[in-house]
Amino acid sequence: MAEDHDSQLGESLLINELYPNCPGCKVDHYKNSQRGFPIRDLLFVWIVVLSSALPILSLFPFLYFMIEDLNIAEKEEDIGFYAGFIGASYMLGRALVSVLWGMVADRYGRKLVIIIGLSTVVIFNTLFGLSVNYWMALITRFFLGCFSGALVAIRAYASEIFREEYQALGLSTVTTAWGIGLIIGPAIGGFLAQEQDQRGAANGIALTTMSLAKAVGPTIGGAL
Repeated sequence: MAEDHDSQLGESLLINELYPNCPGCKVDHYKNSQRGFPIRDLLFVWIVVLSSALPILSLFPFLYFMIEDLNIAEKEEDIGFYAGFIGASYMLGRALVSVLWGMVADRYGRKLVIIIGLSTVVIFNTLFGLSVNYWMALITRFFLGCFSGALVAIRAYASEIFREEYQALGLSTVTTAWGIGLIIGPAIGGFLAQEQDQRGAANGIALTTMSLAKAVGPTIGGAL
């Protein structure tokens, strides 16, 4: 009797049934319905991670000059002090709220967190660029970090959405897109910083070189 029950249970586990309000069932059904190379899902993961990585270092080539123009520092030697707070505020926001975004992603789904994260990247980056004083820049940068939950959710999404033979490729896409974002972010920021002054571009080149060195190792490792 027990053997019959175990065999029936084993057979039921092998049947892919779609139950209402079952996120795991929907994911399994989607994976089983995939045919061929998952280029659409890879492109989606790439865009989300790239959008999340670009704001991290893109401001540093022009941050010094931005603080200088905001007239918050009484002396030139104090510019680095104020720039440090803006640079750290993004990661502070991420550190405080990332666990919460993970809980929201588990409770309400990955895509909701991804949509919120991408939307706030556009909103708070725009507000940061339109900052009229130091405190506005600091607060918008902090909130940008607080709402950067897309990267938290996309890692889980990439580990779940691909079939077994493409899971390593999906996760390496996260690493590769992250490295590319850290590489081109400073280059874009330096190029757009100040046309009349080459210092912003020079800083962007320096940061891009540093990011390239930091990104090559993890990128190659993820691809392998």
